[in-house]
Amino acid sequence: MSLSSGTTRLKLDAPHALRGDLMGGLTAAIVALPLALAFAVASGVDPKAGIYAAIVAGIIASLFGGSPVQITGPTGAMAVILVGLVAQYGIEKIWIAGILAGLIQISLGLLKLGKLITFIPSPVIVGFTNGIAVIIFSGQIGSFLGLKADAGHGFLAMMRQLWGMLFGINPAAMAIGLLVVITMVLWPRITTTVPGSLVGLIGATVVASLLQLDVPRIGMIPQSLPMPRLPVFDMAIVKDLIKPAMALAALGSIESLLSAVVADGMTGQKHNPNQELIGQGLANVAVPFFGGIPVTGAIARTAVNIRSGGRTRLSGILHGVILAIIVLAFAPLAAQIPLAALAGILMVISYRMVEWRQVKLMANATKSDLFVLLLTWGVTIFFDLILAVEVGLVAAAVLFLRRMTDLHLIKMPSENILPPGDESQVPPDMAVYQIAGPLFFGAATAFADTLKEHRKIRFLLLRMRAVPNIDATAAVSLEEIIVTLKARGIRVMLSGLDPQVESVLKRMGILAKLGRENVFDNSLDAIHEVSPLPERPAGA
Repeated sequence: MSLSSGTTRLKLDAPHALRGDLMGGLTAAIVALPLALAFAVASGVDPKAGIYAAIVAGIIASLFGGSPVQITGPTGAMAVILVGLVAQYGIEKIWIAGILAGLIQISLGLLKLGKLITFIPSPVIVGFTNGIAVIIFSGQIGSFLGLKADAGHGFLAMMRQLWGMLFGINPAAMAIGLLVVITMVLWPRITTTVPGSLVGLIGATVVASLLQLDVPRIGMIPQSLPMPRLPVFDMAIVKDLIKPAMALAALGSIESLLSAVVADGMTGQKHNPNQELIGQGLANVAVPFFGGIPVTGAIARTAVNIRSGGRTRLSGILHGVILAIIVLAFAPLAAQIPLAALAGILMVISYRMVEWRQVKLMANATKSDLFVLLLTWGVTIFFDLILAVEVGLVAAAVLFLRRMTDLHLIKMPSENILPPGDESQVPPDMAVYQIAGPLFFGAATAFADTLKEHRKIRFLLLRMRAVPNIDATAAVSLEEIIVTLKARGIRVMLSGLDPQVESVLKRMGILAKLGRENVFDNSLDAIHEVSPLPERPAGA
């Protein structure tokens, strides 16, 4: 018996694979339970929306996605963007936006655009991820202190609100939050089999209940699974939800594909990015019908699944099924969970999300990479997640163009051109330039301006073996150089043309203007033509 989906075939008759998938799914479900509750609260919605999303999306994305070990559910990155959207639109409209986001993701997958993630530079991704970590951490300060702070209106507004509420701190809530934080930090020293977040959550709930502490709690979760129902569609508001839907789709796609890449590194398998987008899109289309929130692939839960033995789609499916069983069996107990406990979990997770090693690497790389990282980080915190990615990409592109305009155009001294033993000489009225790197529009102006300045020479040789390609703008600049110098009686010669460069120059008619007699395989042939080897005396 086998279940096939996408490019991966799951064989259910392998006992060792079944054991690994069972342990992976069980462990992932245990880790996902507190996180699904916490991220739902962080999104500004009912905790049950997080659980329902984890169940439905976990099963559907595992069945139809492109990564056989990906675990899908509510995540911190999605919570950061959802809290503002929920505050602005309300959960009913977010369901519609979630469906639209899913359809966008499916379209991206069908159009085979999954590999676009590879075009996002590392500084943008690191700044984006670290910015999310700061937002998650700051968004939980209110609940950690037992305060009712609104996290849906931005970082600065929330900080001002918290500052005005400091005299209302609930010591009991803060103690509960600290208990969870300490448990999560110390528990791995005892065992990693049971996640510290679950231990902390249970311990904090038991302590708060036994001591009858007056702390805010998450409230009742129905001891049942929701029946699917169609969200109320109002075509008048669909156009207003296009931008939120695009933001959700972009964020969900980026995080899911990044998680799949991480999973590939851990398993040695290779995911299908286009199929993964389709699977994530189907999950986001389905989740709103069950009252859930938009989801993405979850890096932490995926890693737990893999480390526990999960290797096929069955592990993700079991993760969803086990969560459903937990809801049916233990939902009434969830009403007693303190919000401060969930806040403690999220604060530890957000601290661990900050990629300090990557920040150090970027700082040691180039100033421009560090600038892009810090810019993306700042815009993520103070403005908007999608805007941060856009600004980061634009900044990276601008800096890239600036680097490329630093043309490697080197005037070669005569003594460095001819090899030892060559008796010819570079004529004093000949200038030789070495060009290295692609010639494209960013460098075209500097290229032309530098070379057209020559007046007191008769020959100009451009050594182009290190030019892998040329675009139309740079080719036109080369044509201007040829025409300008030819009018002054200066002969322009090219050597070592790459086939791509030669093809472009030929199609644009530039080689015809230059003359084929001025194109050489190497620079020595060009020099020997204008400065022949001296004749040896007879008998020499």
